[in-house]
Amino acid sequence: MARTKESKNQVVDEVKSLLSSSKLTVAAHYSGTKVTQMLQLRHQAKDSGTTIMVVKNRLFKRALIDSGFKVAAESMPLSGQLVFAFNPDDEVAPAQALANFAKTNPQIELVAALNSDGQIIESSDLVMLASLPTKEQLRGQLIATLSAPFNNLVGVLSASNRRILYLLKARASQTT
Repeated sequence: MARTKESKNQVVDEVKSLLSSSKLTVAAHYSGTKVTQMLQLRHQAKDSGTTIMVVKNRLFKRALIDSGFKVAAESMPLSGQLVFAFNPDDEVAPAQALANFAKTNPQIELVAALNSDGQIIESSDLVMLASLPTKEQLRGQLIATLSAPFNNLVGVLSASNRRILYLLKARASQTT
């Protein structure tokens, strides 16, 4: 069923809104992916705050131009059946969502990405980006690194106290 001009404009407006709020927008080929698999991808991506959307390439290109990304619209490879991933909170999450899903569904193939500055990221760089830890993982690593010296200090101080207690206990058992 063909879309009306009004519904196409609504799609373009929605994509413009997603583009303006997204820190990273990733495009991937999805040819051969079943509907149930796409639903699974949307569900998995939603956990990380990523929005998955299938948009006609013409409409996506129009949204890019209307959003001020004219250079990106001309140079971004927009051909074939593409699925787009948007995330307003995390720069890595859209790439990770698609890359993780592509591990079990090889028909998903990362094409390119667009960051919030309008720079295009090639697929080889996207794979490296997707392998980075998430913000939560980085925060956990940072907290562990910052708390490690204190944990070690507590361990050393409590070990000294334990030795004194063991020594006193040994002395008490010798005198009785």
